[in-house]
Amino acid sequence: MSTADGPGTADAAGTGGTGSTSAPRVPPRWVVTTAWRVHRALYRVSGGRFLWTTSSRRGWGALRLTKTGRRSGAERSVILGYLEDGPNLVTLAMNGWAEGDPAWWLNLQTHPEAAVRLAGQDARPVRARCATGAERARLWQRWIAVDPRLDGLTASRSTPTDVVVLEPR
Repeated sequence: MSTADGPGTADAAGTGGTGSTSAPRVPPRWVVTTAWRVHRALYRVSGGRFLWTTSSRRGWGALRLTKTGRRSGAERSVILGYLEDGPNLVTLAMNGWAEGDPAWWLNLQTHPEAAVRLAGQDARPVRARCATGAERARLWQRWIAVDPRLDGLTASRSTPTDVVVLEPR
């Protein structure tokens, strides 16, 4: 499911494709985990009002993805950053800069049907797939435009970073 030779993965020099020689500093795992918990709590308390939209200064938004657990069959939700690409929403399968694929992406690989909710909108059904080839390169560059440090962050991971497209069903 991963594209090991596309943008966002380390090239032969280990630079992630940008020519940069030093990776950006990554926060300790406990900071990332705490931030996720705070973000989910803010979402629950506010009903999603604190989520950003793609029209924000950041150039990206946040969505709530609800999918089926691959082992439990139970409904699981996660908050992810996304870009809009026409009718599709695009996110990155990063595990908080840690190694391995995030559980939500493993779940979507088994059960690609899910629902997304954007701030101020009702949930809508989507189907997840991994972008490949020229589409992946184009979408990766859109993410780089939002966060130029992304190549450096992903270069420190041995796990390729999949670009996940959420298409309306």
